Amino acid sequence: MDAIATTEAQTKPAPAAPRAPRKPPIEMTPKAVEMVKRAMVDQKLDGYTLRVGIVGGGCSGFNYDLDIVKETRPTDFKFDLDGLPVVIDPMSAQYLKGTQIDYVEGLQGAGFKFNNPNAKHTCGCGQSFSA
Repeated sequence: MDAIATTEAQTKPAPAAPRAPRKPPIEMTPKAVEMVKRAMVDQKLDGYTLRVGIVGGGCSGFNYDLDIVKETRPTDFKFDLDGLPVVIDPMSAQYLKGTQIDYVEGLQGAGFKFNNPNAKHTCGCGQSFSA
């Protein structure tokens, strides 16, 4: 009987991968796109992709994560934002839906700023949030 149950379990199809949203869950300002492209050129990263995601941690629960990567994952959602290739994993996409990423410069430095409508609480540095 166990052999039959094992055989039936082995023939079940794997769960389907989440469907990519029709439009990117994030938007990037022209300045943010420009700064990522400039960094890629400066570091000679032709053919690389911007990975946008969230990771656990920070004082509010989640941290935003930006990385320039060579390899992408088969489950990544892939987008083109003004000529910038971007990937987002399905789990991060649900927390980033509607987020705008900007690049700001001020007296205390420069960097990427996330305006996330899903954030219930944001820490003082703006780099972590809870949903």
